[in-house]
Amino acid sequence: MEEKDTSIPCPYVPLSHHDNLLPSPPAPRRRSARTFILMLACAFLSLAAILALFLASPNNNNSAATRTDDDDDSCLLRRGLSRGVSAGVSEKTNNLINLKLGAGEGECESSYPWTNSMLSWQRTAFHFQPENNWMNDPNGPLFYKGWYHLFYQYNPNAAVWGDIVWGHAVSRDLIHWLYLPLAMVPDQWYDINGVWTGSATFLEDGTLVMLYTGSTDKAVQVQNLAYPANLSDPLLLEWVKYSGNPVLVPPPGIGLKDFRDPTTAWLTPEGKWRITIGSKLNKTGIALLYDTVDFKNYEQIDGYMHTVPGTGMWECVDFYPVSKTSQNGLDTSTNGPEVKHVLKASMDDTRIDYYAIGTYDDKTNKWKPDFPELDVGYGLRYDYGKFYASKTFYDQNKGRRILWGWIGESDSEYADVSKGWSSLQGVPRTVLLDQKTGANLLQWPVEEVESLRLGSQDFTKTKVSAGAIIPLHVGDATQLDIVAEFEVNGDALESTAISGEAYECGTSGGSAQRGALGPFGILVLSDASLVEQTPVYFYIVKGSDRKLRTFFCADQSRSSVASDVDKHIYGSFVPVLEGEKLTMRILVDHSIVESFAQEGRVAVTSRVYPTQAIYGETKLFLFNNATHNDVVASLKVWQMKSALIHPYPL
Repeated sequence: MEEKDTSIPCPYVPLSHHDNLLPSPPAPRRRSARTFILMLACAFLSLAAILALFLASPNNNNSAATRTDDDDDSCLLRRGLSRGVSAGVSEKTNNLINLKLGAGEGECESSYPWTNSMLSWQRTAFHFQPENNWMNDPNGPLFYKGWYHLFYQYNPNAAVWGDIVWGHAVSRDLIHWLYLPLAMVPDQWYDINGVWTGSATFLEDGTLVMLYTGSTDKAVQVQNLAYPANLSDPLLLEWVKYSGNPVLVPPPGIGLKDFRDPTTAWLTPEGKWRITIGSKLNKTGIALLYDTVDFKNYEQIDGYMHTVPGTGMWECVDFYPVSKTSQNGLDTSTNGPEVKHVLKASMDDTRIDYYAIGTYDDKTNKWKPDFPELDVGYGLRYDYGKFYASKTFYDQNKGRRILWGWIGESDSEYADVSKGWSSLQGVPRTVLLDQKTGANLLQWPVEEVESLRLGSQDFTKTKVSAGAIIPLHVGDATQLDIVAEFEVNGDALESTAISGEAYECGTSGGSAQRGALGPFGILVLSDASLVEQTPVYFYIVKGSDRKLRTFFCADQSRSSVASDVDKHIYGSFVPVLEGEKLTMRILVDHSIVESFAQEGRVAVTSRVYPTQAIYGETKLFLFNNATHNDVVASLKVWQMKSALIHPYPL
């Protein structure tokens, strides 16, 4: 049988993201004059592109000053186009990670030759993602009449940001999901350029409202109200937009594109509902406050709930209480002496979610961090890897607060378009105040994920000598839940000389950098020869004050031989209290690795794109690259089955 030609016709013609990148060839027919003209145009454009490439050659001394990114559309796809900035939202794309180091501006490295087999392997098994196309922020998560609902930013037309609508899925257990029809689409002047991020609020009578940001026909960010068409429908299939939208527009002094992402509302002592919305004044990030009784009319509160100079635009702001004494989550309206409040903002400039723990005074309408040095934008992060635009909700079904986070891609956009999808949601996490430290949150995968565990293997009291790598024979290591504990030799801790080392996960050489007391941990998504490997590890430093500081890191520098993927090393200092052993939990699911240290004090999410450590070639190892420190490791490793994620049989 003759092989079909599925190449892209006239490849130098820029393609709309509405176009089918791999069209089926038309049935044979006589070439019309129009076809002949089109062929001539393609040939002309191809010759022009070849000429442009020649002029841009490093041997041509005149090219560097005149070449721009627009000269090669496929190069732009490989590098990642900036999307969304002109519309007034964060850059919704991959970093320009495969720009040649030292190359001239606009020069681009060829994309790695990904095969369909490699790209197919990257699809996750138990993380939520749409059937295809682009996804970003989680929106309005809630529990209603026996179903968990997740709405999300979605492009129904392509694997890149744009044409944003609200996707919708439901689950009984936060693990197995059913895709539902789109919840809201841009069909009104006040959201015609995008139905953007929003939050759900349950009123005292049990009814439900949704506030969301719309981008108007003039690209102004406004807040809109929507509500279920039928409250007796547990699936909440139909949504009605309020006829008086928009209910809020940017106030004086606020940029028309700097006013977005309303929070879940909470009740004030006066019986009003209050929301906060992210914005900025110059480079100062701010949280605006509004009161309402009916969600249609609003009163702006004087001043700001909180501001932090130098942090830039705050988007996807979240505000919620945590208990100082209980292990349960709290409804958003809860306040009192046994409550702390978390303020979180997603930083437009850095693409990082920062949070701080503090005290909220509902009389002065102010929130203050308990530790000013750990204020929003400077201190603690939900996650030290790939994690952004997060959103919590109170799960009244089980009395817990649950955190969702958008996990973007860190390969090339070219690869995303090739595989037909981009981005996923992290496994939902419970959020609690760490009552041992009082200074940070604990994040942990929801208990329901354990229902996916299959057979397990135990590795108890395994000695890992300095410099050793030990294979763990668990079979395929593509879908795993790993719980590990490490004991460090006490004599080694005492006898190790003071190093005074200024260690940082991202800049101190990764797992290949050897110190007296580390690194040691687990190699995930490795091949047998260790050409590709992703180490998740601890690193201990003895400071000049003789105190030990522990770091928890994930090293992507050798995660793939591909040239167009992120290879940063992520991680952070993690508090380890007297008498505690070092513990970690790792969820491995194809191209995502979620790692948690010390019961969730620090989380690190990695996107990993191996070319060899895939399918049956994925391996698992213990390692200890310290120079003077033996460790003893105890692990339990579960194989994980796939979640059921498919369309609802309407």
